[in-house]
Amino acid sequence: MVNIKQLNPDASPQAAYGARLRSAREARGWKQDELAERMDYSGRHVSAVETGCKPPTLRFSRALDATLGFAGSAESFERAWAELRNGSLLEGFPEYVGYEGRAVEIRLYNIGIIPGLLQTPEYARVLARSAVRRGAITPEQADERVAFLAERQAVLQRTRPPMVFVAMDESCIRRQVGDSAVMDAQLARLVEFADLPNTLLQVAPYEIGERRTFDLPVNLLTLPDRSLIYYAESQAQGNLDRDSASVVPVLTAYHQLQAEALSQAASVAMIKQVRKGAL
Repeated sequence: MVNIKQLNPDASPQAAYGARLRSAREARGWKQDELAERMDYSGRHVSAVETGCKPPTLRFSRALDATLGFAGSAESFERAWAELRNGSLLEGFPEYVGYEGRAVEIRLYNIGIIPGLLQTPEYARVLARSAVRRGAITPEQADERVAFLAERQAVLQRTRPPMVFVAMDESCIRRQVGDSAVMDAQLARLVEFADLPNTLLQVAPYEIGERRTFDLPVNLLTLPDRSLIYYAESQAQGNLDRDSASVVPVLTAYHQLQAEALSQAASVAMIKQVRKGAL
């Protein structure tokens, strides 16, 4: 007799996904191999997702919906996958990313960490692995974060890319993340970014002191209709704001920061100098 693993849907969102998958399969009287054949997957893959040993993917979820007839419905596995993936992200961030993909102008400010849109995969993986070691996220969520970041970065490669303004505190380029090879590749990526026709990169040096206008990371978007969106986050939560009465002052503060920051040429020179010291 085959030993069927008992599932606990309350153990985690991934476990709930797997338990629901088994329930839907058994309701149709299908074995794992039968469902897998209809989805063009292996029975072992279906089993691994059911038991929580393997996280579901977007492709898998869509194939499951097409096979089970859930596509486009409120009960779709694609929707469950999105909720599972976004579970490792701060509240408000998934909504922000939706707007980011349509923005005509993106303004970013970061302290201590290179902005996500400019991170290399290796740099992003180091940060994600660190979060796993701290117990903040699971290894599966770490993989999702890195993959999600790659999806966000694709916005810069679209046919008509947005204008991207990046101001970063000097701590972003001086803080060691990973080994010297990771930092060297990351700093090289910044120099390449600054050379793009639709970008402006500035470093806010330590010496501006109290004239630094922000103490937290800031994301500002200009949408095609010229409306503004402001997103900021703390360690525990994110906040999305579209009220012009509160967003316009943030834009003003961003411009004031740019006036205090180094020019792009001087910023690139500093990055290259730091890079030499990192080798």
